[in-house]
Amino acid sequence: MVRRLPWALLGVLVLVQIAYPLTDGRARAGLTVATVVLGYVLSVSHAWWRGSGLVLIAAATGGGFAVEAIGVATGFPFGHYDYSGQLGPKLLGVPLIIPLAWTWMAWPAWLAALRLTTRKSGQIALAAVGLAAWDLFLDPQMVAEGYWTWRSPTPALPGVPGVPIGNYLGWLGFAILLMVALARFGGETIRTPRPGDAPILALWLWTYASSVLAHAVFLGLPASAAWGGVLMGVVVVPLLRFFR
Repeated sequence: MVRRLPWALLGVLVLVQIAYPLTDGRARAGLTVATVVLGYVLSVSHAWWRGSGLVLIAAATGGGFAVEAIGVATGFPFGHYDYSGQLGPKLLGVPLIIPLAWTWMAWPAWLAALRLTTRKSGQIALAAVGLAAWDLFLDPQMVAEGYWTWRSPTPALPGVPGVPIGNYLGWLGFAILLMVALARFGGETIRTPRPGDAPILALWLWTYASSVLAHAVFLGLPASAAWGGVLMGVVVVPLLRFFR
């Protein structure tokens, strides 16, 4: 039963995400929150099973909230931006689900990197790039929905208005710090691939493939589909050899 739980959670998450483009307004915002909560429970429960739950929560949830609070207050490192009230209650201007989103995707990014290299520095770099590249899907989608906005959204990537390039650099910078913390305080067990990681790797692959499809076909965001498809694909596509 315990081994089936991650797959069950992943299945529910997939169904919620499939429903997302079929809704709008409050229903869509509710599905956004539900997706993040499900993803958080999936990643944290798996990390806990691995003995790394506390490290993940401290680095990604705690660190994610801290950097977002600093960002809202000062504009560093993502640029000056504001959250709307559509994503639930806030603390220090940050919706409480936002640090959960950092955690949800930080864990699969880390486990994926373990399969791509055995070098510690390489694992940190690949995991950070993977997490930051995911934002090439996330921010354009959330800005289009009005969940947050930048006061100065330029310069932006070609075809992706509303999100300054500096935001992605801020994501990469914090992602590196986050992965350094996981590698430093998680011990050797966090750097050892395990067969039980399969549901989280499936989550990583699903997130990539579904994001490309949704942006290109359902959400009217073809440029972010292309940017995210290419740059996140660098750290996702090589994983396919492990599923042959």
